[in-house]
Amino acid sequence: MDIILIIIGVLLILIGIIGCVIPGIPGPPIAFAALLLQNLKDENHFSSKFLIIWFLITILVTVLDYLVPAIGTKKFGGTKRGVWGSIIGLLIGIFFFPPIGLIIGPFLGAFIGELSGGKETDLALKAGFGSFIGFLFGVTLKLVVTALMAYYFFESLI
Repeated sequence: MDIILIIIGVLLILIGIIGCVIPGIPGPPIAFAALLLQNLKDENHFSSKFLIIWFLITILVTVLDYLVPAIGTKKFGGTKRGVWGSIIGLLIGIFFFPPIGLIIGPFLGAFIGELSGGKETDLALKAGFGSFIGFLFGVTLKLVVTALMAYYFFESLI
């Protein structure tokens, strides 16, 4: 039984890493599931405190992944219209154009939001670019967290 749990755990880690890069696949939660599976083995490797901390980190990273495009828009000079456009673009992208909509949606939403507020095209593009930078930051954050979970998973096999 332990071998089956290990194989499923390895697959979950790999899917989690892929999910950090491919929009629409929740990478960190899938990788966290591998840590949970590891605790179902005959020999438990992780404490409850460890799992609770990683659960909270997983939730935080998942929430931040949806917020950082809006934060990036604001940091690159976007107004409230650009921030709201980024959020609306993300939601439209998620539901109507997955998975590429998660990348393009916030950018276009911030850009259109800024244009609708009367900003010049170059400033609106800058805000849209900020949204894209936020997206890249989110991907990087997910990769780091998932890589750490992968480390703990594989280290527990030794």
